[in-house]
Amino acid sequence: MYFKQFSESIPNLDSIRSSRESQIVAPPEHCHVLIVVRRGHIKISSGHSPESFVCTQGYAGHADRGPYVVQVPNTKQAEYTVIYYRILPDGRHWDLHGLLTTISEIKIHYMLDELLRTNQLESVQTFSGEEEAAQICRKRMMLERILFIFIYESHIRTPDVNSSHAIEESISYINEHYMLKLTLPMLARRAGMSAGHYTVLFKQATGRTMTAYLRSIRIEKAKQMFRETGQSAKEIAGLSGFTDYFHFSRVFKQETGFSPTAFQQTLLDR
Repeated sequence: MYFKQFSESIPNLDSIRSSRESQIVAPPEHCHVLIVVRRGHIKISSGHSPESFVCTQGYAGHADRGPYVVQVPNTKQAEYTVIYYRILPDGRHWDLHGLLTTISEIKIHYMLDELLRTNQLESVQTFSGEEEAAQICRKRMMLERILFIFIYESHIRTPDVNSSHAIEESISYINEHYMLKLTLPMLARRAGMSAGHYTVLFKQATGRTMTAYLRSIRIEKAKQMFRETGQSAKEIAGLSGFTDYFHFSRVFKQETGFSPTAFQQTLLDR
């Protein structure tokens, strides 16, 4: 895809900012743009084409094809980050352009948060020459990693992706990230399919809906923590992915037949 170009180039961060508003993104001269959707979706069109694209994850804009019109739906909330970057050495061929997909949103969003935090720190703090050089290298490495993930995973997420493999990967993801806020639309998007199709295939693979499966995994993890730690029921509720203790208590009793405190007591009585 773009790996030969990428291996011979150095991406250098020019600027980064986040937005929730519609806007025209006009990169400075010789700058490319990377737009990463953090929440919701946006529509993107360029000055070189009347066609617009619905973007739910990422979009690469080429320096020669802007400016780009970013539209946030009137009835929806969205958040996205805009990165302006240059490819060094100057004049190096680079044609990354168009919609990008990923199954590693959490990694990318973490690095974006770090880049934004570093930029904010630099605006209020003065660094020595060596410290400034270290910050530049760090930002460059994170940008390179973000671009690599998008390029690689956009390549592997083709229309011929095996649906059963995508569901298997999604189940593994739930098992590893059960403590995070996981939603059906987000998981379906990671699997590269519609929410309806994902729901059908997930139930075929597990015998449960995604919501029921996630709930059972969280309760099993909570039971394990009750057995292995001395943490309180409220702490375990949060660690197992429940933001509301009363909801956790109700679900725990539905799944186990015991309230969390009663379950703890049965462990103490042994």
